[in-house]
Amino acid sequence: MQKKAFNLYSTHLKQSFGGRVHKISIDAGFGCPNRKGGRNTDGCIFCGPGGSGSVGIERGESIATQIENAKEVMRRKYRAKWFIAYFQPFSNTFAPVSKLRDYYDQALAVEDVVGLAIGTRPDCVPEPVMDLLGEYHQKTDLWLELGLQSIYDRTLDYLQRGHDYACFLDAYQRAKQRNLKVCVHVILGLPGESHADMMATAAEIARLNVDGIKIHLLHILEGTTLGEYYKRGEVQMLTMDEYVETVVDFIERLPPQTLIHRLTGDGPRKALLAPLWSINKWEVLNAIDAELERRNSKQGDKYAR
Repeated sequence: MQKKAFNLYSTHLKQSFGGRVHKISIDAGFGCPNRKGGRNTDGCIFCGPGGSGSVGIERGESIATQIENAKEVMRRKYRAKWFIAYFQPFSNTFAPVSKLRDYYDQALAVEDVVGLAIGTRPDCVPEPVMDLLGEYHQKTDLWLELGLQSIYDRTLDYLQRGHDYACFLDAYQRAKQRNLKVCVHVILGLPGESHADMMATAAEIARLNVDGIKIHLLHILEGTTLGEYYKRGEVQMLTMDEYVETVVDFIERLPPQTLIHRLTGDGPRKALLAPLWSINKWEVLNAIDAELERRNSKQGDKYAR
C-alpha cells in the first residue's frame, strides 16, 4: 500500500497498539456554556440542535451500553481490537470534577477501551478540570479536543462562539503545561475568510506545533442560524475543487509530526443544506490524495520552522 502524504492519526494508533483501534462517539448528556447551560438553546450559529456528533450515537443510553453496542459494529465492520471512548457532543468538561471523573471512569471500565478523547471548548477547562485531565493523561491514552475554528476574533464573533483567540491560547498553553495531547479543530470555508486568512490559521497552528488537528468543512444545517443566513443568500460555499486545494495548502504548512485526525466531514444528510457534494466523503478524500500526488507534495513541504 502506498504511504500517505500526511501523518494519519489512525495509522499512529495502529502502530502504537499493534492492531486496529477505533474511536467510539458517545453522548454523556453534557450541556454547553454557550447555550446558557442547556442543549436546546442558541449557541454557535453553525451548531445544530443535537450538537456535534456522529450519526448513530445512542443518546439516552448509559455510557457502557453505548460503547458495548458500538464495539460490536466496529469489530464486525473493521475488525477493531481496541477502542477510544470519544466524549463528543456538546462540551464534555462542562460539569463538576466529581461527575467528570465518574463518567470518564465508566468509559475506561469497559473492556478493550484503551483511551479517552474529550471534546470541549477552550472556555470550559478551568484549572480543576485541567488537573483532572492531567491525572488521566498519566494512566491512559488521553486526547483533549479543543474547538478553535479560526484564529480571527472577527470570525469567532460572527459565529457567536462566545470566546476569543486569546481564550484558546490560554487553554492550549495550560494543557501543554500538563503535557496533554491536544487536537485542535478548525473549519475551512467560514464566511468572510479569504484563502490568505485560512493559511494564516494554518501558520499559527504550525507555530503552536499542535499534536493533532481536525480540519472540518463548513456545513450548513437546517435548524441553525447559519442555515437561515444561507437561505437568504448571505453565505457563499466553497466548491469541492476549492476545498480540496485549500486542504492541501493547509496540510503543506503543518509540521510533519502533527497527526491528522480528520480532513473533511459528512454532516447528517437529513439536515444538510450545503454543500451537498460533501455527502460523498470518500470522493473528497480521494481527491485530496490525488491533489497531493499531482503536486508531488506532502505534509510539511511548506512548513516555516
